[in-house]
Amino acid sequence: MRAHPEKNEEPGILRQSGAATKRLRAAAPVVAGVPWRGVRRAVQAADVSRTDTSRYHWTMKTRILLVEDDARLADLTAEYLRKNDFEVLIEPHGMRAETRILDERPDLVILDVMLPGKDGFEVCRAVRSQYAGVILMLTARDEDFDQILGLELGADDYIAKPVQPRLLLARIKALLRRAPATPGSGDDGDGGGGEPVELTFGRFRISQATRSTSLGADRIDLTTAEFDLLWLLARHAGSILSRDDLLQELRGIGFDGLDRSIDARISRLRRKLGDDPENPTRIKTVRGKGYLFSKHDWQ
Repeated sequence: MRAHPEKNEEPGILRQSGAATKRLRAAAPVVAGVPWRGVRRAVQAADVSRTDTSRYHWTMKTRILLVEDDARLADLTAEYLRKNDFEVLIEPHGMRAETRILDERPDLVILDVMLPGKDGFEVCRAVRSQYAGVILMLTARDEDFDQILGLELGADDYIAKPVQPRLLLARIKALLRRAPATPGSGDDGDGGGGEPVELTFGRFRISQATRSTSLGADRIDLTTAEFDLLWLLARHAGSILSRDDLLQELRGIGFDGLDRSIDARISRLRRKLGDDPENPTRIKTVRGKGYLFSKHDWQ
């Protein structure tokens, strides 16, 4: 969150005077839903000695934690993302990354695989069950093993090094568009275009409105990417969707014959849904064609 003075008005320096603090506390309720500590952080560049806080425009910035030990690459990437209106934090060490992810709770984590102390796979495995945000992994070029393992451990997507800035930005925006909406976003339940926002098959229930999934009385915890894939399959229950269909819908790219990201997520979904991996009946593989979400077998 940042405070921006109006045009042609230079920001001052944060003054910690008692009077300024009282004035800012009094103005804090104007910033809907933002706790005092968030407001205080937000005005680091603003002159809080002024009494007219209405002159500042309050906006929430998407926070990204970049976990990368290459200082030059991290600085260049952070600078590029900041120019595109993201708040970027940098963490170079794997041993500290886990704590920072859980403490900072960023909207998205860019997580390099090769890190000192603890590699990106270990970090992803450690935080995934406690962190609901988006994880984008940086992998070595053409290393299918890295990509598949990252997805198996719960990463939402991956991008290969060397990183192309525009591709990275596009991937981040696509992932954030699919991320869960904040409470009170105003979904009226009609899906925006008449599409269902909740589907039920026997004991299985999936809700787009709340981005929740359950099987009987058991809630199923899914990553953002897993939920999006499962929702897409369930929305087309009884129909075969090819890898190309799924990739085009979820990532805006075609299937190149090598990408195994869909397969990895299907494998994880089957495990979470209690589907037999040797003979799946809930999410079926149709040889040479794609995947089919069954309307039945959910008892």
